[in-house]
Amino acid sequence: MQRLLLTITLLISIGINTLTAENCDIEAWCAGTKITLDDIKHYGIERCFRAEVISDKIFERMVGRSYKKECTIPRTELRYIKVLHRNIEGDILLGELVVHQRIADRIVRIFRELYDAQYPIERMVLVDDYAADDNRSMEANNSSAFNYRTIPTGGRLSAHSRGVAIDINPLYNPYVKRRKDGSLLIAPEKGAEYLNREVSYPYKIERDDICCRLFLENGFEWGGDYRSCKDYQHFELIE
Repeated sequence: MQRLLLTITLLISIGINTLTAENCDIEAWCAGTKITLDDIKHYGIERCFRAEVISDKIFERMVGRSYKKECTIPRTELRYIKVLHRNIEGDILLGELVVHQRIADRIVRIFRELYDAQYPIERMVLVDDYAADDNRSMEANNSSAFNYRTIPTGGRLSAHSRGVAIDINPLYNPYVKRRKDGSLLIAPEKGAEYLNREVSYPYKIERDDICCRLFLENGFEWGGDYRSCKDYQHFELIE
């Protein structure tokens, strides 16, 4: 009994909504929930791809996690994105993101096209479900956007802090940079086995695939094109 209580307390403390997702219908929009085509038909496909203001309920999940005390981005400039996505098995799942209002409409449009093309994205819940721990989110292959944090090498704030960047299938598309001592910084570390971009594996992003093409067409740059590092998961608005 004590162990069960401890487990429930831990899940609540890091904001994971897994306990409710299994019993969640499409109206409640519990991201990560699998749904059917009938669910979509009755709910309406257009309602499944939209940008909304950040509600009090969503903001409660973010405060102290992705939306830290020192965050300088006004809540009013952020948008909550609802989308559908498919995993590699073809299941349809409810997805969610928080982005800056500047890119909200583009993100909705991109993910509608990815859904229609059956492009696989394994998981898409707010990084707050992982206590805004970017490494834990990446290891779960969770695609996410807004998170007020620094870049992997530390120091300056990431574009994710401004809500103008998104990471897609990060476990299979890791960040890698060679340190001055010759060693490699890999994020997440478990993504090391996917550094060989010459081989094929699930959820891999390539420059000529529809995911990369859509982001590039909509004014983003791809981290796979960077010279000082490679950030294969990363798409960022060109500012």
